[in-house]
Amino acid sequence: MRTRREVSAGGVVYHRTEDDAVEIALASRRTRRGDLAWGLPKGLIEEGEAKESTAVREAREETGLETELEEPLGETSYYYVWEGVRVAKVVHFFLLRQTGGDVNDHDFEMEEVRWFPLADVERRATYRSERDIVRKAVAILQGG
Repeated sequence: MRTRREVSAGGVVYHRTEDDAVEIALASRRTRRGDLAWGLPKGLIEEGEAKESTAVREAREETGLETELEEPLGETSYYYVWEGVRVAKVVHFFLLRQTGGDVNDHDFEMEEVRWFPLADVERRATYRSERDIVRKAVAILQGG
């Protein structure tokens, strides 16, 4: 089977509520099987684009939120098969603080975008590799 490489970037978008609680935004989309999957905003790095810029752009497109990049959270890598081609994918993730926008302004790719409290966000994330990234972000946001 032929293999191709993809490199993407995305982020963990957070904000503080009026009572100073921290929440993280997750976006949902349907899998090819029709299941609802909650995940982090991410997308392909365009030619000539820095991974940091991609993370901010994808957060805006997929969640409707304006963000400011704070720090790297690491990367994940995995394989999947798409139309008979094996894809080796690497995704670089960053911690992103919301500076504006609205979750109702997400793009057509996402079914819904919702804020989750820190205590719930890890179990709501569908993909194990993204749960690991969320766990890192939660530790940073909790000061440890």
